[in-house]
Amino acid sequence: MTVKTYAEAVVDALTGMLKADPNFHIIGRGILGHGGHEHHAHALQHDFADRFTDPPTSEGATASMGIGAAMAGCRMFVHLGTGSFSLEAFNQLINEAGVAHSMSGGQVRVPVIFHMYHGLRGGGSGQHSLSPQAMFANNAGLKVMQPTCPRDVKGMLRAAIKGNTPVIWVDHAALLGQKGEVPDEDYEIPLGKADVKREGKDVSIVASSRAVLWSLAAADLLAKDGISAEVVDIRSVVPLDEDTITASIRKTGRLVTVDESIQMCSVGSEIAALAAEKAQAQLKAPVARIARAAVPVPFSPPLEKAISPKPEMIAAAAKRLVG
Repeated sequence: MTVKTYAEAVVDALTGMLKADPNFHIIGRGILGHGGHEHHAHALQHDFADRFTDPPTSEGATASMGIGAAMAGCRMFVHLGTGSFSLEAFNQLINEAGVAHSMSGGQVRVPVIFHMYHGLRGGGSGQHSLSPQAMFANNAGLKVMQPTCPRDVKGMLRAAIKGNTPVIWVDHAALLGQKGEVPDEDYEIPLGKADVKREGKDVSIVASSRAVLWSLAAADLLAKDGISAEVVDIRSVVPLDEDTITASIRKTGRLVTVDESIQMCSVGSEIAALAAEKAQAQLKAPVARIARAAVPVPFSPPLEKAISPKPEMIAAAAKRLVG
């Protein structure tokens, strides 16, 4: 095991697959954003220049190129920048990549990953702060991934690249500096499997992406008051690991969902509905949902912070459920 950052783990996965599969290509620069981690990706562009395309900014055209190449037999990784920019390619992602396999009777495969960054980023304002995972999850034919730690992102990304279906990969720039142990050997983590990041017995906190870090911090706060919180990282929005989630809810009898999207029609709302449908008999209290305020994201950092979920909010919700 080697301790690496999330950004380094992403590069490890891409480098390993570029070396292993000469048919794997990358489209789009800025894979690691434009902050303090982008230098980790420079070697990719240098060492695999013949399979690294840096097109002009046009998300619709970029997505179309990646989809066409995937249909023609390549394996593709297409970076679209922020989740907000993916709306420029929404038609291509939904009406072309998502339905091609089904509408062709299984004859057309679309092995492509569409990579983007979601969420509150510090001054991103309304045009750069969208969390579109639930929007994509509401369309059949697309897998939607949201890992949280370096080990998970490397293993899941390798598995996604080897797959034959389109994957929406929703990362968070705030995770790029997160450190964790990563196996030195090549490995894959099957898509669609949640992970219990912390065992507990009094309340289940179910989250994804950066919200998992808030949830773990909330669990530390709760532990000081003698409340044992279980934190479940769903990792995959589609497919959703219902078994792991419901097992945790049945174990604790209480559920708090945490989502960086707004609450309406969110991933957190889907998990709350799952609890009502499949674990209602074991619930000891109503489900609590923590989400971003339902307002356009302000540019002002203090105002952005004010609308964001926080560990203290999560802990307070859990305390209300425990009573």
